[in-house]
Amino acid sequence: MSDSKKNNGNTRTIRVGALARVEGEGALHLVMNGDQVEKVHLEIYEPPRFYEAFLRGRDFREVPDITARICGICPVAYQMGSCHSLEKAMGVFDDLTPEIHGLRDLLYCGEWIESHVLHMFMLHLPDFLGYESAISMAEDHGDTVKQALRIKKFGNTLMDTVAGRSVHPVNVCVGGFYKAPDPQAMKSLLPELEVCLDLMCKLTLFLAENITYPDLVRDYEFVCLNPDEGYPMNLGGLISNKGLNVSQEEFGKAIEEIHVEHSTALQSIIKGRGEYLVGPLARLNLKSEGLHPRAKELLPKVCKLIGQDLPWCNNFLSLPARGIEVVHALAISADIIRNYQLPKISRVPITPRAGWGAHGTEAPRGVCWHEYETEADGSIKSAHIVPPTSQNQITIESDLRELARLLVDVTDEEAALRCEHLIRNYDPCISCSVHFLKFSRDWQGGRSKSLARIAGGA
Repeated sequence: MSDSKKNNGNTRTIRVGALARVEGEGALHLVMNGDQVEKVHLEIYEPPRFYEAFLRGRDFREVPDITARICGICPVAYQMGSCHSLEKAMGVFDDLTPEIHGLRDLLYCGEWIESHVLHMFMLHLPDFLGYESAISMAEDHGDTVKQALRIKKFGNTLMDTVAGRSVHPVNVCVGGFYKAPDPQAMKSLLPELEVCLDLMCKLTLFLAENITYPDLVRDYEFVCLNPDEGYPMNLGGLISNKGLNVSQEEFGKAIEEIHVEHSTALQSIIKGRGEYLVGPLARLNLKSEGLHPRAKELLPKVCKLIGQDLPWCNNFLSLPARGIEVVHALAISADIIRNYQLPKISRVPITPRAGWGAHGTEAPRGVCWHEYETEADGSIKSAHIVPPTSQNQITIESDLRELARLLVDVTDEEAALRCEHLIRNYDPCISCSVHFLKFSRDWQGGRSKSLARIAGGA
């Protein structure tokens, strides 16, 4: 739904009051004067959700189950970030076994599979192929939609097998898992996994060969985790292509969160530099050498079909980047399952203590960073969560500003549609991002308007 208005023949306002096919509630407000962009706002107006504030006083063991409720699409990202952070606060992070790390990677693979495929084929591919929705697209591309749904279903099944259920998993705990999954149940996943892996390779090549991607190249600062081995997911510090190289604990000091009047989500910048980009494009550009051999073999074929070698600096190429990541996640899952044996312990013992820990993991949309301080009894003294969509918000607005300059000669309806297309390209999770509240109050007979930082109860 969009509307526009023109003044004096030069100025026009394009507004999309409710963005479609994104998670959460947001709007677009664009004002142009000729070919100059006077205002571009990604307006996030969804009411804030006070998770950080009501975590205070809770036992640390409750945090993974509470933070999982922040998002129904990427609950594992919140569980993994909270678990790693609290394990550091409790002094047991280095005691985690390789088996626990492996199961966490497997669970995360399930989330990447189901979340990426949902976004790629149900929410975003209709934009590229010119359809209103996945339902209308299915009339002409039925096999593609069915294959995508099959892969997504497998991702959900994988999460259910490892963690008890696919939405807000119940088997995850600080220190590991309440119960290790049954080896036979794990092995039974392999036949369908192999089918889905072959399908995803073909679908990724289809996306590379049959879609014309808008040309919007920008000089991004890409940020992602930097594991010692493999592809970014659970472990490692944080790096960028422009010199950022910090530990998990230092990341919170390297960035600054700011608020703007048009958004209930905080925005993030790198101190001294400004906006940055997290997500699949950042991971692929910075750490492609860590891909599973199956995905690494596919990557040059995709590059050839789209006519662009890495680095990809056009964020519309996030679509094939997600395809490569799904292939990686499926292939890694197969390796873990083939080698899986029932571990001796599913979680490490923890004695509550006062402490502090910070850690981010790679949600499908990018780095999701957590920070916790605990009391001596293990209760939460303070909590701080930096979601990926809030980190990308300024970059999305900058992309929109660049795109708008190319839309001077198109109709308002077409301009609004192409701006929505760009926003959807980021797969924004708006409900995850909202952290503060705009309010007004009367004070001693005078009218005062303020912006209040609610996250953490401040």
